[in-house]
Formats: sequence, structure tokens, C-alpha cells
Amino acid sequence: MSGKPSLAVWKFASCDGCQLTLLDLEDELLPLANAIDIADFREATSAVAAGPYDLSLVEGSITTPHDAERIQEIRSASKALVTIGACATSGGIQALRNFADVDEFTRIVYASPQYISTLATSTPIAAHVPVDFELRGCPIDKRQLLEVVTAFLHGRRPGIPATSVCTECKRRGVVCVMVAHGTPCLGPVTQAGCNALCPSYDRGCFGCFGPMETPNTGALVPLLRRLGRSDDDVQRLFRTFNAGAEPFQKAATHD
Repeated sequence: MSGKPSLAVWKFASCDGCQLTLLDLEDELLPLANAIDIADFREATSAVAAGPYDLSLVEGSITTPHDAERIQEIRSASKALVTIGACATSGGIQALRNFADVDEFTRIVYASPQYISTLATSTPIAAHVPVDFELRGCPIDKRQLLEVVTAFLHGRRPGIPATSVCTECKRRGVVCVMVAHGTPCLGPVTQAGCNALCPSYDRGCFGCFGPMETPNTGALVPLLRRLGRSDDDVQRLFRTFNAGAEPFQKAATHD
């Protein structure tokens, strides 16, 4: 090792999109690579250096007994551990298994389900080990990722907003799709970070960045119903990328 801070990137159950965001930094990638040692990043290089690591970025949820053990080893070898993306922070789209019979899914999908070793649930990394910071998104925003990596390597708290997507709509001058068009939107309860991507195209927010800090889902659900959405519609709205996030779980079963 060169004496520079070491970075490791780890994958669990996920699509790899959040890891690829690191490679999508483009102009910033080479300066970043010069400032740190990329000790373990299987998506980008076969070169591997042993820990301990100054910073570990973890993508993906825990869905197998083996991964439940592996995350403990990674946590022990990491000075700081940051989870990146909806899978790592809330269980991801695969957390839909938490509301159904995973054995039935396995039987239907696989020709030889007896060879499949899986857990009944998909859970975030924080359910298994202490996490120093959670970076939301499906996928994460590359500018926010750069801010998080830079912050941890310099020993400061990342400057990531905890406000809602509605604040981004206001900054961009985007007309509220619920007020103007009656379009269901999770923007009022979803953490900012996407720059109001969907509302800027007259589409409701899908909640990709998960629940904001102290989201008032109890006030949003009746509004969605007044827009003509059934209980099943509301449940589907909240059971997407961040179905396993506690505030969205509660909203999906709201009476």
C-alpha cells in the first residue's frame, strides 16, 4: 500500500448500478483514483489488497446466510462503512419477498429449488452491522457519491440533504404534478437527491431515494385516496425500490 487512504467496494444482492456510478464520475475519477488506493473493487479491477480499509462502500441487500456472515467480516475490516443505494439502505426491490412466501417464489422460478440457499427476507446492511452513513437512491447520484467519499476521506460529515423532493421541484420551478394534474406523487415524503427528475417530466415521484427524514406519510395517503387511488394502488406506490423502508412499509398498510 502507498500510504494513501484505502477504498473497498463490495457487492451483495443488487444490480451493480450503484457501483457503476463510481465509474461514471468521468472527469473526477482519475483525480480520485490518484488520491486513494482502490484496494478491492471487483467490478472494476481484479487487483485485490488485503484490509483493513479506511472506507468501504457496500452495495446490495442481505439475502443469503453466507452474505449475513460476509458483511460481518467486511465491517470488522473497515474503519468506516457506507451503504450505497436502495438495496443496501432498505432491502431494495427484492424486499418484496418480505411480504410473500419466498419458498413459493423459489419453487416457481428455479427448476431445482433444493439447491437454492436463501433467506426468507431481504434486509438492509444496517440490520446486520453498524453503518456510518447511508447514501440513498436507485441508483445513487454520482455527485452525492463523490461528496460522501470526499467527506469520509477528510474526516467530516457528508453534506447530503435530508429534505424532500418537493424542495427540488421548488428550486427548479417545477409545477406540482399533484396540484396541477392530479398525478400521484411520493415527492412530499421522498428524500431529495434526484433533482426532481420525474416531476420535471410531468410524472409523479416513484420514491427512488427512499423516505426523507421524518416523512409524513400519514398525511399523504389520504391525499392519494382523494386522487382516486385505491388501497391496492397506494400499496403498489410504496412497494417499489424502497419497499423495506419502515415508513414506506407502514404507509403501504395504512388504514
